[in-house]
Amino acid sequence: MLNLTKQSPVAMLSLPMMATGHNPFFAATRFQANAFKGMMRYQIETLSFLTHRYEQDVKLADDLLASDEFNDAFDVLGNFMQNATSDYAAEAGKIATIGAKLASETAKRLRKEAEATIEAIAARTVA
Repeated sequence: MLNLTKQSPVAMLSLPMMATGHNPFFAATRFQANAFKGMMRYQIETLSFLTHRYEQDVKLADDLLASDEFNDAFDVLGNFMQNATSDYAAEAGKIATIGAKLASETAKRLRKEAEATIEAIAARTVA
């Protein structure tokens, strides 16, 4: 049984995955980079959505100032609420799509890493 706590970095090259270049530390780094990329996608989408909603808030204020009667203001507010509800529902769908895509990409990446590691161990064992 290997005791990794007492081995030097040079001795770790005797591990099958290390000797063939499939370093789990690099895999972890790639995983973190993928997670960072995903978080940036969420941030971009969120900021884009908030920009649109803030523009609609300003438009609401302008429309309310331009309305002369109570019924006009009520219609303006009703339309604003209807559009906001629709926008938020659409945004929730976009966020869910981003999450599903990230999960799919991560699963593919992890499967490739696992296959490469298994092949490396098998090749090292045969040799």
